[in-house]
Amino acid sequence: MLGFILLSIFILIVITIVVSEIRNERNYQKNRRQKNKQNKREDKAPTAQTQRKKVTKKPIQKKPTQENKQPNKKKLPTCNYPLFTHERLIEMGLSAEEAKEFVQELIPQLEIQIPLIEEAFKKEDFHQMERLTHNIKGSATNLGTGGISDLLVECNTYLKTGTDSDITKVYLDSLKHYTQTLKEQYT
Repeated sequence: MLGFILLSIFILIVITIVVSEIRNERNYQKNRRQKNKQNKREDKAPTAQTQRKKVTKKPIQKKPTQENKQPNKKKLPTCNYPLFTHERLIEMGLSAEEAKEFVQELIPQLEIQIPLIEEAFKKEDFHQMERLTHNIKGSATNLGTGGISDLLVECNTYLKTGTDSDITKVYLDSLKHYTQTLKEQYT
């Protein structure tokens, strides 16, 4: 009887995660379509604001002083997150052991996705990287917070609009690091 109850809870959690992922994907697709429509509108008809930009003169640049001689350095992400915790699963009614089993199933998913993300990075296919991180972000955030979960949220958010290879490389290296940390934490 206890086995049936645990199986029922497990199935309920899986269904909840699947429904959540479907909702996330629908919202993601809806936002993507809205952005595409907005970008197409902006491309077709120049607004009064963009027309004014063409007419205005460029600002006069000051000569470098002692204070501003250094070139502008881009700010790279620090990717410093607390340890991953599976408290969400425990709050949903799972035991600590059952929660750990779910997290242990996340690790192979990450190990499969990382080479695909690396391949997309080499091709500078930021859209594909965004899609791949979006897929595993959902799994990680449904299981817990901190560590790999926080990293994937930040990385995926950046990849929606960002295309800087140096910043993306920091996220990719951090993804490898936090996956290894997760393995050490849950094995």
